[in-house]
Amino acid sequence: MLQIKWKRLGVIAGLSLSLVAAGCGQEKDNATNNENNGENTTSIGEEIEYTITGIEPGAGITEATDNALDEYENLAGWEHEKSSTAAMLTSLGDAIKDKEPIIVAGWSPHFKFAKWDLKYIEDPKGVYGKVERIQTIARKGLKEDKPKAYKILDRFHWEPADMESVMLDAQEMDFEKAAQKWVDGNQDKVSEWTKGIESVEDTPIELVLTPWDTERSSANVAKIVLEEKGFDVTLTAVSPSIMFKAIASGDGDASLAPWMPETHGAFYEDYEGEFEDLGENLKGAKIGLVVPSYMDIESIEDLKPAE
Repeated sequence: MLQIKWKRLGVIAGLSLSLVAAGCGQEKDNATNNENNGENTTSIGEEIEYTITGIEPGAGITEATDNALDEYENLAGWEHEKSSTAAMLTSLGDAIKDKEPIIVAGWSPHFKFAKWDLKYIEDPKGVYGKVERIQTIARKGLKEDKPKAYKILDRFHWEPADMESVMLDAQEMDFEKAAQKWVDGNQDKVSEWTKGIESVEDTPIELVLTPWDTERSSANVAKIVLEEKGFDVTLTAVSPSIMFKAIASGDGDASLAPWMPETHGAFYEDYEGEFEDLGENLKGAKIGLVVPSYMDIESIEDLKPAE
């Protein structure tokens, strides 16, 4: 079993790598002066002091945002303010509440898409990659050792809206309760995962996850479904690199957490062949730039260099 304390984790938050911009329906960034009436307008960049509010240093999304500042010439002079996921969400919520502009590093699935009306900004250079999928991986031998658990995990598949509903409920209750609420309301889907599988008695199984809300959602749902079939489930949250190492070495049984092909692609390649890939459990994990629907901006190229 893995015994890894949170304070030792090198948490790499990231799933879908994106920027979320919140604004108040102002003119596009390239409209800096209205020649028809002589009225000056303020660009988005000026209003937010050419700053992107990011999350934790070292996260995959953080690296991608740094790359975006390098790749897009029109982002010359912009700053990437690295903070934490919690701080980023607080800033985003405050900005939307006050209808002020803000650009933050973000991803989906995430409860912010269920809570606020957001849309993706075009990323013409493809810095944030393509639409991602979330995979299920298992240690070698799990199919033979625990075939019933293996079959449930192999069948596990849901949609981004399912995951986002759990994440949104988890803002008001703990993840296990939010997951139980989803399971209770989606018995048709759960029955597809467990059809024909007989119960076991206190058979231990360890699921390894990354400490992101997306993976807390899927892991807790899987935990409840497995426990209803008699499994004794342990959830262990670690950084992505440790997650892959744990499954490859057999220290953990399975994971529903790998984001592919961009976010965790390098870790996947490092351990490829040392674990079994059961395929995707969710598709449509979006990568890109995102804005509230009321904001008049369509692409990262609509932004202006810092003056």
